[in-house]
Amino acid sequence: MQVDGPALDAQVECEQILRSVPQWFGIEDSRLMYARDTATLPTFLLRDGERALGFISLRAHFPHAWEIHCVAIHAEARRQGLGKTLLAHAEQWLKAQGAWLLQVKTIAASSPNPHYAQTRVFYERMGFVSFEVFPDLWAPSNPCLQMLKVLGGTRV
Repeated sequence: MQVDGPALDAQVECEQILRSVPQWFGIEDSRLMYARDTATLPTFLLRDGERALGFISLRAHFPHAWEIHCVAIHAEARRQGLGKTLLAHAEQWLKAQGAWLLQVKTIAASSPNPHYAQTRVFYERMGFVSFEVFPDLWAPSNPCLQMLKVLGGTRV
């Protein structure tokens, strides 16, 4: 396994990964946006040889505060610890950039979607804590949960 990035031209590979997990990325416009954004945002791609298995793209809000813009693991490679590997790599890179806060937005628990229940458990296991729910940020049927993680490092 190798992790490439943060500057990549991997839109096609990222789109293929997103298409493999329509339970999370079933809205075509969003799927295309996430793939397209990998060309301009810091993005790390996890490969096994030539095969792309997962990616994570990041967005800076402030030098110390970043967000996971998108993360996805190919359907055939899920449940093997690859998301943890990718996130750990991204966190090390963020710390080297001076970041000490990382946020992610996902679907809140008030939604009955079982796939996003798995997502929340993953983030909790990775040290994120629930911070705030925005019921109407995306749509009433998709209440947004903001989760935060303190990465450590120097605070100014």
